[in-house]
Amino acid sequence: MIGGRAQDAIDEGNRAHQLDPLSPIIAAQQAQAYTYDRQYDKAIELFKRVIADNPNFGRAHSELAYAYWGAHKYPEAIQEWKTGSQLEGDKNYMDWTAALDAGFRSGGWPDALRKALAVSLAQRNSKAEYISPYGIAALYAALGDKEHAFEWLNTAYQEHDISTIQLRTDFAMDSLRSDPRYTELVRKIGLPQ
Repeated sequence: MIGGRAQDAIDEGNRAHQLDPLSPIIAAQQAQAYTYDRQYDKAIELFKRVIADNPNFGRAHSELAYAYWGAHKYPEAIQEWKTGSQLEGDKNYMDWTAALDAGFRSGGWPDALRKALAVSLAQRNSKAEYISPYGIAALYAALGDKEHAFEWLNTAYQEHDISTIQLRTDFAMDSLRSDPRYTELVRKIGLPQ
């Protein structure tokens, strides 16, 4: 997630899987390493294996959804997020995925992101549960709205949101990489340059 050592992470994931081939969390982490290295087809293949062996493992569905998003397979991503949210039983997550699905059906991926963003902002404003500012920034970045993306990334930094560690590898942030504010934020967080 941090970046710069993708092959090391993949090698460690493979080693861990050899030591405990039945562990669903190890297998999911192994697949996640491929997602962050943008080897989406390999990640999808591994996540599907984890899910075949552990169909009720919600986290694997949610992480598979992220790999599908990276591969621009949006209907598959939405379906996996819906399944993951139901298995995890998280109402906020279910509301978010319902908005994503409704947006996609009415206007494609950009509308899906906008509706999911509206739900995320409403949930954050309700203060009933912690909603990651990094997640909100990722939606803005994916929509190409740099100003709001950086505003929320700065909030994530100030709140010590653990998700900021993936800033260098997160494909949702690609639209920000050429901006000097991105380089400065990477430096402030302390991520490898």
